Amino acid sequence: MPWIVIDDMFRFCIFLFVLVGLISSDPTVSAQPTGLPEAGQPSAPISSSPGQLYEQAKFYFNELQNNSTLARSRENWLKGTRNFRKVYLLTPKSGQAPACLYMLGNMYRSMYERFSLGIDLEESLSYYKDASRLFPEHTLADDALYLEALLYLEFKKDPKNATIALEKIIAQYPQGDFHAKAAEKLKTLSRDYDIPLPRSLVDNSQINQLVTIHPVKFWSSPEYTRIVVMADSPVTYSEIVVKEPQGPPKKLYIDFNNSYIPPDQRRRIAVQQAFLKQMRIDQIRADTVRVFLDVDEIDSYKIFSLPNPFRIIIDVHGARQSAVTAAKKPTVGKPAGSTPASSESPQSELTDIQQQPPAAEGEKQPATAVVVIRQDQKKRLLPPPAMPKEDALPKGQSKLSLAQQLGLGVRKIVLDPGHGGKDPGAIANQMQEKDIVLKIAQILKPKLAKQLNCEVILTRNEDIFLPLEERTAIANTEEADLFISLHLNAHPSQETRGLETYFLNLSTNAEAMRVAAMENATSTHQMSDLEGILSDILKNSKIDESSRLAKYVHKSMLTGLDGKNFGDVKNLGVKQAPFYVLIGAQMPSILLEIAFISNQIDAENLKNQQFVETVTDEIVKGISLYVQTTTASLSASP
Repeated sequence: MPWIVIDDMFRFCIFLFVLVGLISSDPTVSAQPTGLPEAGQPSAPISSSPGQLYEQAKFYFNELQNNSTLARSRENWLKGTRNFRKVYLLTPKSGQAPACLYMLGNMYRSMYERFSLGIDLEESLSYYKDASRLFPEHTLADDALYLEALLYLEFKKDPKNATIALEKIIAQYPQGDFHAKAAEKLKTLSRDYDIPLPRSLVDNSQINQLVTIHPVKFWSSPEYTRIVVMADSPVTYSEIVVKEPQGPPKKLYIDFNNSYIPPDQRRRIAVQQAFLKQMRIDQIRADTVRVFLDVDEIDSYKIFSLPNPFRIIIDVHGARQSAVTAAKKPTVGKPAGSTPASSESPQSELTDIQQQPPAAEGEKQPATAVVVIRQDQKKRLLPPPAMPKEDALPKGQSKLSLAQQLGLGVRKIVLDPGHGGKDPGAIANQMQEKDIVLKIAQILKPKLAKQLNCEVILTRNEDIFLPLEERTAIANTEEADLFISLHLNAHPSQETRGLETYFLNLSTNAEAMRVAAMENATSTHQMSDLEGILSDILKNSKIDESSRLAKYVHKSMLTGLDGKNFGDVKNLGVKQAPFYVLIGAQMPSILLEIAFISNQIDAENLKNQQFVETVTDEIVKGISLYVQTTTASLSASP
């Protein structure tokens, strides 16, 4: 015990000796400094070097922190600040100068935490700023910036100025020891205060940076919703189904890991009178984006991704509803700023956007739009079909199909002119695929509507770009009965020509895979990725019906073009292949490769109006025969 007392007395004597030496050599007496002290003030000669004085000042600061009795007096703290200020004034360009400014910031921060005087907080901010501004190359510069940011955030409740200081660390000190901390703090500020992240934190060229999630697109009908989430690069995701205490689940969350969505794209969208009641996308954690889906009732859902560009497709299906509900017009919704598919697409009929009432005071709530759905007032009814002759049916086909026996009919057909806008499709012989298939679709539309007395919708009626998944979504949300995608083929060999028709399925045929790869605008080796997708989302009934539709249309086109002075139209057959544009289609769907734009004879035919008229007539005949042999008309209501 006596040794402990002697040791404490010895340390206290040393402390008094240092304190007396520092005070006696201090030429300044001001206890109220503001900002950076002026350099070059006169001072009494001293025997200690700046380095020794700096260490003595640090020693005194440590004593203030560890000795509660000494720290109780604010005057003692002011003496400590004068110690560091004196060292800085003696040698404002020495190695100790930036450290002195940094330590002054620390001392005034400690004083503010202890005495709660606003002047101390301002002094601390001032010295931290001076340390990083006057000595940007020093190792303490990013430390000072980070502590400046914490002062703004924790004490001044000013996330904007905190962000400015943190962004300087990200921009100026990428290798600094505070870069990672600044990045995490910025991600948190972005989540909590909707502050945009600096581009460098969401730059895909850098390792471990966040992947940017773009505005979500969605399409919804009374029983179906498709959501497409675009990302700058591949991102991992997981889903959470929220089950109700009683009954089926009604909420689905999809979390995207290591991702970021800009604040101006975080929003809530309410959709009235549709299967999708509400959708919200938000930054729930510093590195996690969540899509919230609130629907009527989840019967099933599928989530899959597509490459180039990377996007995640979410298909959610609800329970079948009554005939009255099913008669409502399907709906399509998109976030603000998105471009409608065409003048005929569901987007253009959507709707009135209304502002939701503001959130309660203090509640953080994403921007909200309410989408009010307009409804159809009537259905189109099919005329009674003429029953085909026995020899007109495919081999093994009975006179009445299951669809006929159930009284099902074709009310609506969606025609999809492939490509468009920035995607020209195949180019050869001074022609572009996107222009020709649009012309064919525009000629085909009125013929189909007249012959079948049904509604015909084009996915695009002008030269605009539509992603592949959007085309299928239009068909699904319009509750179409048939989906026909129109394309032209191309081949490295200019001698290759002919007609081929596709339906969606897996394929090992090399030529079918080549065509699918070209239409999917992706490389052949990625086709194998679709096996898991197709095995989950395809139903045998749709494959069978699509195959039947393809055979009828293909045979009709071959028969109609034969012997019409269009050259020898080669039959390349009905094939199956994994086309992205057909994935998720809820109705029989086919893809027509009408001709080879790369072949001179086919190219001349495509310029021939008679050829185009004949092709469209035969497509109508093929679809009509399929309808007549597969479906029965709906009887009109009184």
